[in-house]
Amino acid sequence: MPAVPRVAQPLRADYRRLSDLCPVLRVRLLAAGEPPPPAAMGWYSAVELARDPQALDAALAGEAARIAAADGTAPRPHVTASRLLHHYLWSVCVLIAGPWHLGRRVPTIDPADLWLHAPTGDLALRPRDHITLPGDDELRAELRAAVVTHVEPLLTAFAAPTRRGTRALWGMVTDDLASAIWYLGRMLGEEDAAVAAAEAVLPGGTLPLPGAAAFRRLTGADGREHITRTRLGCCLYYAVGPAPACLTCPRTSDEERLHRL
Repeated sequence: MPAVPRVAQPLRADYRRLSDLCPVLRVRLLAAGEPPPPAAMGWYSAVELARDPQALDAALAGEAARIAAADGTAPRPHVTASRLLHHYLWSVCVLIAGPWHLGRRVPTIDPADLWLHAPTGDLALRPRDHITLPGDDELRAELRAAVVTHVEPLLTAFAAPTRRGTRALWGMVTDDLASAIWYLGRMLGEEDAAVAAAEAVLPGGTLPLPGAAAFRRLTGADGREHITRTRLGCCLYYAVGPAPACLTCPRTSDEERLHRL
């Protein structure tokens, strides 16, 4: 059955709910007909980030300044680029997977309709169409396709500054899509259901996304179970300050995970 685009209005309710659920998602919704945020104030669309080296340089400079202000040390350029890309990928995965998880709507976010504010890392979005389908597998495929279509031009632009190859970059997308769905489930108090949903979306073998969500459970000394997964690649969180690697990092052992939980 062909995908059916729908108008944006239902998405606005989804995004209002997402804003309430996800305090770390900093996004401003543009009303229909509202002009785009101005480049003179440091706002750049995903199209500009992908095509204009000066726009990408400004966004990277903003990320470097934020890291330096928070940690007191200027990050290495590839660390800056990896952290900025991770921030963007995770945010756009929440913006696409959120309406899917909340209401079976897959937004089609054109790169010209999502802006990044270089000085702060905030986002602005103009919601337009979404896709609905009755079949779960077909809708999951549309979710993956919506993410892939949106981020592919950005991955090309970020390849050199992040010093990552194609597979590693798509691994970041896979990680951030799994993480976004998992996060939504925790915020809703429905972690088990979200983990199952993420595994259904990312079972493996869905190229260009190179891996699976592959969640697993660890049992602590007290008998409690903890859900975790190992990222396909490191997001370099550990490289921006004194904090240890995150709990899903390939550098972190299961023993350390249990010790820190």
